[in-house]
Amino acid sequence: MPKLIVVDDDRTIREMVSRSLEKIDVEVKTAESSEELLSIIGDYKPDVVLLDIMLPGSSGLEVFKQIRQVDRRLPVVFITSSSDSEMAIEAMQLGAFDYLAKPLDLPKLNVLVEKAIETQRLMNTPIALPLGDNKPKSGDQFVGRSPRMLDVFKSIGRVASENVNVLIRGESGTGKELVARAIYQHSPRSNECFMAVNCAALSDTLLESELFGHEKGSFTGAERQRIGRFEQCNGGTIFLDEVGDMSQLTQGKVLRLLQEQKFERVGGNKTINTDVRIIAATNRNLESMVKEGSFRQDLFYRLNGMTINLPPLRARDGDISMLVEHYLLKACHEMGRTDLEGVSSEALKLFNNYKWPGNVRELQSVIRHSLLNCTSPVIVPSCLPPELFHESVDEETGSPTENGYSASSESSDTSAPIEANLNNFINTRLGAGSTDLYSETVEMMEKYLFTRVLKETGGNQTRAAEILGITRGKIRDRIAQFNISVDKTINIED
Repeated sequence: MPKLIVVDDDRTIREMVSRSLEKIDVEVKTAESSEELLSIIGDYKPDVVLLDIMLPGSSGLEVFKQIRQVDRRLPVVFITSSSDSEMAIEAMQLGAFDYLAKPLDLPKLNVLVEKAIETQRLMNTPIALPLGDNKPKSGDQFVGRSPRMLDVFKSIGRVASENVNVLIRGESGTGKELVARAIYQHSPRSNECFMAVNCAALSDTLLESELFGHEKGSFTGAERQRIGRFEQCNGGTIFLDEVGDMSQLTQGKVLRLLQEQKFERVGGNKTINTDVRIIAATNRNLESMVKEGSFRQDLFYRLNGMTINLPPLRARDGDISMLVEHYLLKACHEMGRTDLEGVSSEALKLFNNYKWPGNVRELQSVIRHSLLNCTSPVIVPSCLPPELFHESVDEETGSPTENGYSASSESSDTSAPIEANLNNFINTRLGAGSTDLYSETVEMMEKYLFTRVLKETGGNQTRAAEILGITRGKIRDRIAQFNISVDKTINIED
């Protein structure tokens, strides 16, 4: 049975909390002072502490710091009658699990305690992705060992030393500029200038001026001469991002530059010679744009000296764990988090199951978000933003998916005899040389049990909790952990 200590100098609060938590089978021990708490916490080993901030002769915030010295992973929920916002902010900055104001909302308290208990359990299971004493690597890094990323690395190696233009294609957020920089850094032009221009971020006039420069008075606002990127980058490399967003006029000028390495500034008549290598990138279908007439065919062929197709993150099998570790180390370094130990197996499973529509850029954002939510040494599912739990759409079938898995997968059928499923599962794991068969089999049985009961109750989690004799909080956690889709039909990812 989970254990909790409630620390408050008000006897009524202690008794009220104790009676409320009896309903969710939590063993409660009470303390009325910080001294009493610190004298029992080591031997009692609670799963959660409810701590009043305003204690006689001491501040709960100072007591919290002492609790952290005893157990850094112990969730502490502050309770107080104070309405001081500064106190709430300071409590959360110190790393409190949560903060509740009096008078206490007991149903909300029970749900919060269940969540804290489950978080404590997850933090004390073996970490799936330990960070250890690793240090983040400096600069931008390519991370990945998937077959498609290895193809990208090989393409960079083949083309980098050749003086040909390169077209990088891929979805937004996949790292197209990283590929361009890698080509530049491994090219004979690596000692010369590298400049990046986002063609979608500027209007037609401004983009033309940015690339080719302009003469004084050539248009409204042109108060002095401007040297463009092609002129500044003579001898170097220019990266044209979102090249499919250029206007027809700008496309024509870029085409001439590619053919002759010559151009004129906007409003000027002096021909300027330059020597630049162009690396272009787009997430648009240029072939369709050529057919529609919105992109010049001759420019497409000129840019496409060699094409590098950058895969979306969801197609990079096995790379997500490496990327999570890489960007988590980087975020910890930037945010000064030296206490983080790693990522729990349940959280890592959610990272791997999600489809990542925003690709690597979204992954970086989610990691920073998770780190900000994490008040303990281990990132658990409750730290992750809600989108990782939401339903997405399968790219190939268009059918709904739960955490990236099809909710209607044939392999998810729980109507097959459990004995056959269990026998096949054990045979498969034995054939794979498993060294953790007990826990794997227990997890498989849990998946079957929870899915079967939820199907029986039509997805009613309260009724399922009554049948199983557990709390609703544990039902919700298992739904997330096992990728159970709760709608008119109940299915799981195999």
